[in-house]
Amino acid sequence: MTYTAEQLIATTQSNVDALEGLATQAFAGFEKLVELNLSASKAALAESFSNARALAGAKDPQQLLALQAGLFQPLAEKSVSYGNQVYSVAAETGAVFTKTFEAKVDEAKKAFAVAVDNMTKNAPAGTEAAVAAFKSAVSASQNAIETAQGTAKKAVELAESNFTAVTKQAVSAATTSSKKR
Repeated sequence: MTYTAEQLIATTQSNVDALEGLATQAFAGFEKLVELNLSASKAALAESFSNARALAGAKDPQQLLALQAGLFQPLAEKSVSYGNQVYSVAAETGAVFTKTFEAKVDEAKKAFAVAVDNMTKNAPAGTEAAVAAFKSAVSASQNAIETAQGTAKKAVELAESNFTAVTKQAVSAATTSSKKR
């Protein structure tokens, strides 16, 4: 199989476009994380001073203890929310990378299938058994790749499900803990 200059240029351009899209998405994700961190830092600073003023205004030890106990639940909830937002940005960015990767893998599989078909059409007489074995091996390897991709997707879904469950448990534990105080 031979490639024309136009095919090579088109493939190169497609790859450059994909790389540009991924770089843009990576920077967008980074930008979201910076904005999230700045917002969280600003809110934490303002809240710290507000809490310090409230604690400094406590008139007796019981009021001081009650104020301190009341600070834990919102802090835990905000920490969990921040973690969820970071995870969301990372998952969103990762999904774009995965989608692009899968598209490029599909393109490569199609190009490889065309190359195999062209090669087998020009195979010498008497090599039919070898050609059939080669095609079978190619098909088996593509099936193995698809199975691995499916397994990886299921693992990601399970991890996301576990993350959500742990988050709910953390909020529940923080709520229970702050109510006991």
